[in-house]
Amino acid sequence: MVLSARDATREALAGKIAGDVILSREPGVTMRKWRELFHIPQVRLAQRMEVSPSVISDYESGRRKSPGTGFLRRFVQALIAIDEEDGGTLIRELSRLVGVPTEAIVDVRDFPVPVLAKTVNDAVEGIPVACAERLDRNIYGYTIVSSVKAILTLSGSDFMQIFGTTTERALVFTNVSRGRSPMVAVRVSPLKPRMVVIHGTREVDPLGIRLAEAEQIPLVLSRKSTVEDLITALRSIHSPERERVTASLGRQTR
Repeated sequence: MVLSARDATREALAGKIAGDVILSREPGVTMRKWRELFHIPQVRLAQRMEVSPSVISDYESGRRKSPGTGFLRRFVQALIAIDEEDGGTLIRELSRLVGVPTEAIVDVRDFPVPVLAKTVNDAVEGIPVACAERLDRNIYGYTIVSSVKAILTLSGSDFMQIFGTTTERALVFTNVSRGRSPMVAVRVSPLKPRMVVIHGTREVDPLGIRLAEAEQIPLVLSRKSTVEDLITALRSIHSPERERVTASLGRQTR
């Protein structure tokens, strides 16, 4: 049987969510991340799954052990069904991933749980040049894009595809000459990131700053010396929850 594009996208998204939870060291926290990405309250999800809201809360807080395959299947199906009831926003975003020119993408990652934009800024040794007051927003992941290759290979529709499973992420542009082109691309795109990081220049074009302010998107200039250092710094970001667990384990072993 040949799946329709929508069915194929639905299956890809279901596999992504299930795999993310199964491979996570903190399955409950990862379940909460996905529920929040879908913007679904615990009560509504519980109603769809025909369980008590306390069951969802117990899994997310770690009071219950990792969910079994049956519960996880129902969890994933409920998220997708509710999204479809609300218009299928997340499913449509994922469908845009098909056909992205991979040479333009340097690295992409979804965080197990959200981190503050300030945490991303600190990791990249950033200098906020616009909307620094909005660095308290949550970031759910990042995409690192080669600015030059993006200009050469990405069409307008391709640019929207680099967001991954959510727009609530940082777009990181490397090999930037002034910072104007990345913000122009963000300005004309109907999808907006929660944060933009530029790397490779020592100063930002005033137009880029004005566009960031107009969109109310934090714009950060990374001072990392190389792209490799930038990638390493972003990959090393830990979630607050994981840091607390690590600290707790450290105290127990002393």
